[in-house]
Amino acid sequence: MDKPMNIFDIAGRAMSAQLVRLNTTASNLANAGSVSATKENAFRSLKPVFESVSERPGVATVGVSRVVQASAEPVKRHSPGHPLADAEGNVWEAAVDSSAELIEMIESARQYQNNVQVLQTAKTLTLDTLRLGQ
Repeated sequence: MDKPMNIFDIAGRAMSAQLVRLNTTASNLANAGSVSATKENAFRSLKPVFESVSERPGVATVGVSRVVQASAEPVKRHSPGHPLADAEGNVWEAAVDSSAELIEMIESARQYQNNVQVLQTAKTLTLDTLRLGQ
């Protein structure tokens, strides 16, 4: 039987989930403004789907169940001089909202930092407890 999750497991898993969130945001920002010759091949932003992970009542953390494409549609832009333009002179721009992605990045970083603080507090309390026994 596996040992139950402790504070270090819980915070570590939450940090891993936030790292996936931050990586998808980085991918989205890297592809913002990219164009494609067809609507089907245009980049669509990625979003992680979080799920609660609980081993017993009162003890839970978060995990990423999958990464999905957002529902936003690529934007058709008339650019007849572009090498990827179709016969009508159109290209399809990636469906990425840069402002929303920047907000997502800040939120991910804050959540990650919150979990780092939880780990530091747990470490300090553990060390203080060990010192009491000396």
